[in-house]
Amino acid sequence: MKVLVIADHESELLWDYFDKSRLEGIDLILSCGDLKPEYLSFLATFTHAPILYVHGNHDERYDHNPPDGCICIEDKIYVHNGVRILGLGGSMRYKPGKYQYNQIQMNIRIIRLWWKLLFRRGFDILLTHSPAYGINDGDDLPHRGFKGFVRLLDYFKPAYFVHGHVHLNYGLKYPRLSTYKETQIINAHEKFVIEFDVIEKKKK
Repeated sequence: MKVLVIADHESELLWDYFDKSRLEGIDLILSCGDLKPEYLSFLATFTHAPILYVHGNHDERYDHNPPDGCICIEDKIYVHNGVRILGLGGSMRYKPGKYQYNQIQMNIRIIRLWWKLLFRRGFDILLTHSPAYGINDGDDLPHRGFKGFVRLLDYFKPAYFVHGHVHLNYGLKYPRLSTYKETQIINAHEKFVIEFDVIEKKKK
């Protein structure tokens, strides 16, 4: 399975200098937010792969102009070819904004999903906008991660955690790839491709 993950910055290679061959073999596209809805709509016209997205903290524009041909998986578990993807968008609340949350608010979102998560026996990919608290997040409030994400990783041990929000050009502190226990963490800034044969489901 070949998954394209994108976030925060529109790739010139996928938009300004687009070549359809760059999407060949892509089975799934995951957007971590803060991308123009027109960009996602554009990609959707050139691929048969589902495009799943969560909102970034700057994505209130999606409310009146949602990306065509794409699927919002906020607070949902979406299953694609047997792969379970949990979507939780937004950032830490640092000013008024629809897609900003404090730690308690994010915890409530997670608690509301708990029975569904247990029924699905967890998930394979955690798709968010923000990082997890203390794992490649920022020291400042706007870029601080959520503690609830750490608890999700500890309990369900997904294969992948894909996020955006902390741009790679912010500095070396923010790596493209890292590992937390059994989970591969990917910063999706601009674009990155994950390739794997099978995600082995964790038996509870």
